Amino acid sequence: MLAMVAPGQGKPLVARELPVPAPGKGEIQVRVLACGVCRTDLHVADGDLPLERPVVPGHEIVGEVTGLGEGVDRFGPGSLAGIPWLAWACGACAFCRRGQENLCPQARFTGWQRDGGYAEYAVADARFAFPLPPGSEPAETAPLLCAGLIGFRAWRMAGEGRRLGIYGFGAAGHLVAQLARHAGQEVFAFTRPGDERGQAFARAVGAGWAGGSDALPPEPLDAAILFAPVGALVPLALRAVLPGGTVVCAGIHMSEVPAFPYTLLWGERILRSVANLTRADGEAFFALAPRVPLRCQVTRFALEEANLALGRLRAGELEGAAVLVPGARGTSRPPGVGERGP
Repeated sequence: MLAMVAPGQGKPLVARELPVPAPGKGEIQVRVLACGVCRTDLHVADGDLPLERPVVPGHEIVGEVTGLGEGVDRFGPGSLAGIPWLAWACGACAFCRRGQENLCPQARFTGWQRDGGYAEYAVADARFAFPLPPGSEPAETAPLLCAGLIGFRAWRMAGEGRRLGIYGFGAAGHLVAQLARHAGQEVFAFTRPGDERGQAFARAVGAGWAGGSDALPPEPLDAAILFAPVGALVPLALRAVLPGGTVVCAGIHMSEVPAFPYTLLWGERILRSVANLTRADGEAFFALAPRVPLRCQVTRFALEEANLALGRLRAGELEGAAVLVPGARGTSRPPGVGERGP
């Protein structure tokens, strides 16, 4: 099978022919129909997350089940499965026993410690995969497996305040905006300063106000979620929220948070992070998504164009999410554009 492999820290992905992985006990094998391109994949490719070995990135996988390992009864041949970031947790540690398997110290993650979906086939522990409804559109569903799930977890931790700020309006941001509007919240979107196109996109999917991340919103916020991995945004978000408000850092990696005056945190403001996801998050999210209903805007790329997709994500050139589609024809582009690896 064709796979795009991260060969080492900070190196472009390389195309390789690998054996089709066989499902082991308790595992499913899927033919990858689509795999979302997540900012965490950038952190893997760029070396922000240390690699144990060369790995196939990708953890927003929608696949058709083509093989069942011993003991699997949650999926049948030909059914659709969603494979997320959390690939395995021990089930026995204190975190797992109290419903925090996302914090399991032995947890393994798809596309980082286990090969992921930048390939034509993948395998996964059936217990950590999600059955998807027949007829789900693969490319539009794939980003829900991380951008949607992590966004949902961060949104719930932000609370039910009326005014919600979203810093970084990409794949997760445009899905959370829809969740918030469905719940009757006002959405304030923060993009890179001067990104008028991104701000227009934010308004088109439900933001009542959109501006640069260096600006204060026209009204104080009850909560803010940071999807942009920029530590300098933390004090800006704290300044924007009311006393008693919450700032949620939703990325797996962030640049250094600068020192800031205690007055920005005082007033019982809460600063917290979100780490990974649980299977319970997935069950709740996939029950809610069709009721909103969530609509994911995607740009499709051929599997071989993974470096191009990552480069466009890094440059902030995408509206919504990027998705790799094995077997798809490549996107058209001027010569030389996007040829540099991440």
